[in-house]
Amino acid sequence: MLATRNWQLRKTMAKSKISYFCQNCGYESAKWLGKCPSCNQWNTFVEELVVKEPNKLPDWRSGTDALKKANKAAVIHEIAYREELRIKSPDKELNRVLGGGIVAGSLVLIGGEPGIGKSTLMLQLALNMPGVKTLYISGEESEQQLKMRAERLSQFSQANCYILTETSTTHIFKQLELVEPNLVIIDSIQTLHSAHIDSTPGSVSQVRECTAELLRYAKETDTPVFIIGHITKDGAIAGPKVLEHMVDTVLQFEGDRHHMYRILRAIKNRFGSSSELGIYEMHQTGLREVSNPSEILLSQRESPLSGITIAAMLEGIRPMLIEVQALVSNSAYGTPQRSSTGFDTKRMNMLLAVLEKRFGFRLSTQDVFLNIAGGLRVEDPAIDLAVIVAIISSQQDIAVPTHIAFAGEVGLSGEIRAINRVEQRIAEAEKLGFEQIYLSKYNRKGITTTQYTIEIKWITKVEEVFEALFG
Repeated sequence: MLATRNWQLRKTMAKSKISYFCQNCGYESAKWLGKCPSCNQWNTFVEELVVKEPNKLPDWRSGTDALKKANKAAVIHEIAYREELRIKSPDKELNRVLGGGIVAGSLVLIGGEPGIGKSTLMLQLALNMPGVKTLYISGEESEQQLKMRAERLSQFSQANCYILTETSTTHIFKQLELVEPNLVIIDSIQTLHSAHIDSTPGSVSQVRECTAELLRYAKETDTPVFIIGHITKDGAIAGPKVLEHMVDTVLQFEGDRHHMYRILRAIKNRFGSSSELGIYEMHQTGLREVSNPSEILLSQRESPLSGITIAAMLEGIRPMLIEVQALVSNSAYGTPQRSSTGFDTKRMNMLLAVLEKRFGFRLSTQDVFLNIAGGLRVEDPAIDLAVIVAIISSQQDIAVPTHIAFAGEVGLSGEIRAINRVEQRIAEAEKLGFEQIYLSKYNRKGITTTQYTIEIKWITKVEEVFEALFG
């Protein structure tokens, strides 16, 4: 009799075990490994106590998945397509980055450095959504702290925003059933813990389980959920890599805390382009949208200076004019320095090799510094032409006229290659009052130059640019 009772007691008790998880990709192992067999990273396994309940509820509510109707395979042309229901927010920059608005039932992850403004951005969104009931869940700040921040940000007398300071997912889902919000914000995912996993908040298993529960809630209720995530010292979002695969959209909030401009960049987006960015300006009263970034990215100079050029670039579908700054000086040490901010250093070294090999500029004994003004990080190859012109302008100490813009990719033989969406770049330069723009001759097909007031210089090689600017 006693043995039967003990057997039943052991059967109903939760089963616990020790597992090892890779902090990089979330791979689970029964023993510690030096190298992860999934992502090939070394010394990333951490020990965690995992408790698996026999009667664990697979759903976020007190129900079961067995009652749901199983999906059936369907022929692709028989599937009825419907447009995603999007919620338009007053923040036009956020709408652009998300692909046109907040998609119902989507799970959005926002990462960024501490103090960069992630919580400020999300609290502004919660306070400025007319007609939308929002629930802001914070595991890092108290209700009084959030109230003080809200008073500093905006007038929230008409805001239908609820504040909840909680870290347990069980209590959070109970409040979600009571409030029934149209938008949920979690700050942050590393502070939540689930009763199904017996490990500390922020661990690999806890982050994965909490995100899975929020994902089920978002999909089953068609409620968009924003979750804020911490980042590591390397700039990657903390937690397992599977976290980025689970969510629908990954946004990166970037910028320098010592500067006023912030950049919201889409890294992954299942509902739009993953190459969009939004620009904000940090004020004492919160974040302000920058509708025309070209004006703020071009410094006001009273006279032309050597080493400065203007490049017409594209970020997603948005054309922008940015300022490229270069400084070339004699090396005071044996090894010349190569440093770039906002531009790929390897690509800069390639362009320097082209200048030395093809055109005879002796740069191997000189220090070269390159900077993209405004704190931007640029990957568009169309700014190659502006980069090499800025470098030669600094070396020869000859200023480039301020009314000239450049757009072109430079090949290894010194040719100017064609770029995409050249009409948008021309229109942006013309709108800002530039008089000339240098473009590849291979972009000339299909473009009517008479519709523009700006003078277009069609070139095929870098020598043509040097002859026109430096003689």
